[in-house]
Amino acid sequence: MDFALRAEQEQFRESVRRFAEKHLAAARASARTRPTTPWDVAKTYGRAGAPRYTVAEADGGQGGALIDAVIAIETVAAACPRSADVVQAGNFGPIRVLAEYGTPDQKRKYLKRLLAGESVISVGMTEPEAGSAVTDLQTMATPEGDGYRVNGSKVFTTHAPHADVILTYVRYGPGVGGIGSVLIDTKAKGVRFGKPSKFMSGEEWAQIYFENVLRSRRDGGAEGRRIQEADRRVQRRAHRQRSRSLALGRYAYERAREWAMQRKQFGRLLCEFQGLQWKFAEMKMKLDAGQLLLLPRRRHADRGFPSPEETAIAKAFLQPDGIRRGERGAASNGRTRYTQEELVEYCVRRCAAG
Repeated sequence: MDFALRAEQEQFRESVRRFAEKHLAAARASARTRPTTPWDVAKTYGRAGAPRYTVAEADGGQGGALIDAVIAIETVAAACPRSADVVQAGNFGPIRVLAEYGTPDQKRKYLKRLLAGESVISVGMTEPEAGSAVTDLQTMATPEGDGYRVNGSKVFTTHAPHADVILTYVRYGPGVGGIGSVLIDTKAKGVRFGKPSKFMSGEEWAQIYFENVLRSRRDGGAEGRRIQEADRRVQRRAHRQRSRSLALGRYAYERAREWAMQRKQFGRLLCEFQGLQWKFAEMKMKLDAGQLLLLPRRRHADRGFPSPEETAIAKAFLQPDGIRRGERGAASNGRTRYTQEELVEYCVRRCAAG
């Protein structure tokens, strides 16, 4: 099987690399600790006219394949791991649902600003009592006149304190067929936020309370669950998180390698010690194995092949291995690489956070 990228994909990767080196690499030293990093990167993308790779051209994107976004995530991570998360958020998740299934009015109101990096969208799925089991959710959309009243609560909604709109899972009726989704503006009457908190990755979230929030029309309805489940399967088939784990592990490896070729102990460069050479050889073997594991699966994702087995294999190998590579990279770099000012430390925690 030929694992090589096509010529046009290589050209695409090179263009992304040039963009990342020009616009993102210079700020990577402060990217980990600066709280505005995600929005700064998104705005940089917007100002530079960089497209959202998986969004249709008619909606302001590039209209590319899923593998284009995966290539971009891996390439950007080499310049700035923190920025790779922004590329992922801009091509998968709620923004993709809005771009593919939103009404023309919804796209005019929200999508243009999202693509320009001027707005943030979050997905409200997890609930205090239901967790991420959508079939058990309790947030209700109750009919009232020609609209609905939404009541319920969501937790662990990433970037919720900064979001302008929440793609919210709701229940219109009993059973699986009664599950849908609705776009709720965070400035709408009845929307309230709890105390902000942070995940291990550093991303912020806050509990959201919907108290008699009026929606003038039904968005998604019983089809909403199928729409979003389809999008989640696309994300899994594209192995976006596994690609990120591989990219962050590679970043940690490269930083450790640079350090080992410069730092001296006992009058010798670190790279001359056989014990460290073994560790670097093992890290490189795992990186290459992970790359070979992902390449054919990413191509299958664009062909629409369902691949639960392949997804499970990739997740089992790449995510924990990304953590180990990051830890070894940090250890090889010395104790300073465990500080929060260093992006190697961020890579370890980001892989652990999922």
